[in-house]
Amino acid sequence: MNAPAEPAAYVGLPPPPKASLTETRHYFQALDNFFRVFAIRPGDRVMMLTDPLLDPRVVDAVSGLAKARGATVNVFMAPTTTLPRIPEELKPLLAQAQFVVSTWFCSIEDPFNVAQRKAGQRWVKTTYFRDLDLLHTPQARFPVELVGEIIRATERRFPKDVDFTLRFTDERGSDLAIPYTRAMREAMFAGNRWRGKMTADEPGCYVHYLPTHGPNFWDSTAMQHDTGAAIAIDGALYPQWAIGFAQPFAENIAVVFENRYVSAVHGASDEARILRGMLMGGKLIEGGGCGFNPKAPRHTIYPAGSNAPGALHFGIDLAKPSDYIRKMMPLWEEPPIHQDLVTFDTTVTTNGTTIIDRGFLMALRDPTVVAMASRYGDPVDLLEGSV
Repeated sequence: MNAPAEPAAYVGLPPPPKASLTETRHYFQALDNFFRVFAIRPGDRVMMLTDPLLDPRVVDAVSGLAKARGATVNVFMAPTTTLPRIPEELKPLLAQAQFVVSTWFCSIEDPFNVAQRKAGQRWVKTTYFRDLDLLHTPQARFPVELVGEIIRATERRFPKDVDFTLRFTDERGSDLAIPYTRAMREAMFAGNRWRGKMTADEPGCYVHYLPTHGPNFWDSTAMQHDTGAAIAIDGALYPQWAIGFAQPFAENIAVVFENRYVSAVHGASDEARILRGMLMGGKLIEGGGCGFNPKAPRHTIYPAGSNAPGALHFGIDLAKPSDYIRKMMPLWEEPPIHQDLVTFDTTVTTNGTTIIDRGFLMALRDPTVVAMASRYGDPVDLLEGSV
C-alpha cells in the first residue's frame, strides 16, 4: 500500500524577519513613545494609583523616568482597580500632585478627578500598559503623532456649528441614533484627546497609554460631565461580542435603547439570556468608543473593547452588579456594574458624512494622515497593513 502523499508545502509570503534583526530598533521606537507620553517635568510631584496585579516593572519604569527628570513619586496601591471613587484619605495627597498615572476605573469620571484636571493636573491612564513587555508590541511602537493625526482627521468629519445626528448601523439591523447639539459638539471635541494630543504635557490633559484607546464618539463630556443627563439616544444595537464572553456571538442579539437606557434584549441563545439579565435598565455611558492605533489587535476585546480603528465598543453602566461578570472575571480591571458591547463592522454617519464604513475608519485614507504616515514608512502598510 502506498503511503499517503505529503501535503504540498506552499510558500507564497516572505517569512518574518528574525527577531534579532528588528527587536532592538522596534524597542527603541516604543521607548521614544513612552518617554514622550509620560511628559514628566523637573520638580513634578507624581502620584501613581496602582493595584496588586500591575506589573511592578511598570511602576519602576515610570519611577525611573521621574527620577531621571528630577521629579518625585508617591505610589498608592488599592486592593483593586474597581474603586468607584477616590478614597477620602487619599484626596489631600492626590491634590498635591501635578502628574497622575492610574490604573483605576474611577480615573475618568470621579468628580474629584475631573476637578483636579480642571485645575491643571495631568493624567495618564494605563489600562493598556499593565505589563512592561507590551513595549515589544506593534501598537507600542506605532508613532504617537500619527495616532493624533488620525484622531484629528476623524474629528474633522463631524459637522460644526450645526445640530446633527450620529447614527450607527450595520447589516444585522443595528440602527442607533445619538442627537448632537452644537453645544454638545463643542464640549465633546474641545479636550486634548480629540485635538490629537497624545502626550501628557498639557494642563488638564487625560491620555491613554499605550496610545491605542482613543476618545469616544459620545460620552458625558458632551453633557458637561453630567453623568445622569437626559438624552434621547434611541434605537437598537446588534453587538457581535461583549467583555466576559469567550468568543463572538453566534446569534444576532438586539439590545434596544430608549433615552439611553436598555429597555429590551432580544434573542433566544444562552448569551442573549445572560445579556438580558445583565443589561436591562442599564445606562449607555459611551456611545462608540473607537480605537485609533492601526496596529492594535482587532479581535482582542479584553479588558475594555477592541482598540483597532473602526471597531467600536459601547459602554453600559448596569442597574445592578452582574453575578455573571463576578464569576467569569473576578479580577477584571473594571467593576461588575459595567459592560462593553463590541462591534467590528458598524457604519457611522452624520449629516451625510461617513466616519466609519463597515468597520473601516475613513480617516485612515485622509490625505493629511497619509502624508504624515509617509514620514515613517509605507503609509499603506502602516495604516492598513495587518498586525
